[in-house]
Amino acid sequence: MKAPTRVQDRHGFDTLIDARTPAEFAIDHIPGAVNYPVLDNEERRIVGTLYKQVGAFEARRVGGAMVAANLARHLQGPLADRPAHWKPLVYCWRGGLRSGSMTSWLRLVGWDAQQLAGGYKGWRRHVIDTIAQQAPHLALVVVCGATGTAKTRLLHALAAQGQQTLDLEGLARHKGSLLGALPDQPQPSQTAFETAIATVLEGLDPRRPLYVEGEGRRIGRLTVPLALVERMRDSPCIELNASTAARVEFLLRDYAYLGERPQWLADRLDPLKPLHGNETTSAWQAMALARQLPQLFDELVTRHYDPWYARSNRSYFRAWGQRRVVEADDLSPQGIEALAQRVAALDLHAGSRPPAARADAGADAPRGHGAG
Repeated sequence: MKAPTRVQDRHGFDTLIDARTPAEFAIDHIPGAVNYPVLDNEERRIVGTLYKQVGAFEARRVGGAMVAANLARHLQGPLADRPAHWKPLVYCWRGGLRSGSMTSWLRLVGWDAQQLAGGYKGWRRHVIDTIAQQAPHLALVVVCGATGTAKTRLLHALAAQGQQTLDLEGLARHKGSLLGALPDQPQPSQTAFETAIATVLEGLDPRRPLYVEGEGRRIGRLTVPLALVERMRDSPCIELNASTAARVEFLLRDYAYLGERPQWLADRLDPLKPLHGNETTSAWQAMALARQLPQLFDELVTRHYDPWYARSNRSYFRAWGQRRVVEADDLSPQGIEALAQRVAALDLHAGSRPPAARADAGADAPRGHGAG
């Protein structure tokens, strides 16, 4: 068998096979991989227990039979129609027995199967290194704006017009605000979130600007990598400015699904009680239960989000004093398309200096970010 293949060379294969359990695959995997486990979740538990309680020989004897049965199932099923020139790359947790067993059998069939050096752990090191090495040199343009200024929709419009974007909230499956959780859409694992970020960074042209929404350290329960947060804090900012009426109208469209989940919405407001008191928060929850979204959103924008936004940005983004303000009163789909053209035409110079390590590197996110 040839020497194990490096992560950087993975694109030269027809299929990337993850030989780990479905549970491991669900937590995170290399983008584009398919899961053909050599042990399922329960089988791996059984083999691990035997290894600890009986010994390595018994674990390998029992595990070997399981692996053989699973490999036979894959060969008779999803791999049955693969041509003779098919070239797969196989990985497991560390590039050890599981991927080694599958690779050996595939090569016995006659395919040019190879094993990924270091397995998933090698991939994980690659993800961490990619973010750490590229983030300080990104030509970021940070899109800021109060709640409801359609920041995320602007990123989508910029991407549709051929600009480079990094939609952190999209990758995190969370809108980044108090009401940012998406019903029935759990957030990915932290490792999968970082994998998605590294995948975007790998495909960038470093000579062109990269538009990103201004975020702090956390999006829902996920943490944005520190190197990326620091680069955002040092990068030039664009601030979208829109009237309260335009913003509430946009939020009513963008969060229309909340009207169908009044109790879920009311429950999301519970954390506001320490900030605004039981009486005010209960009144907002009553609006949610009554599906009075226009009144509720107007109250939340003016009394909760805006005060935090106004206080936080000047201390959080280091280039805030030099930000470019862009008027954005038309937040219809057509208005956002036109807004994207105006933003792209600003041609801000980004990436002027890599940020050095600072004592305030762990500063919290500016409150009020997210929500469009």
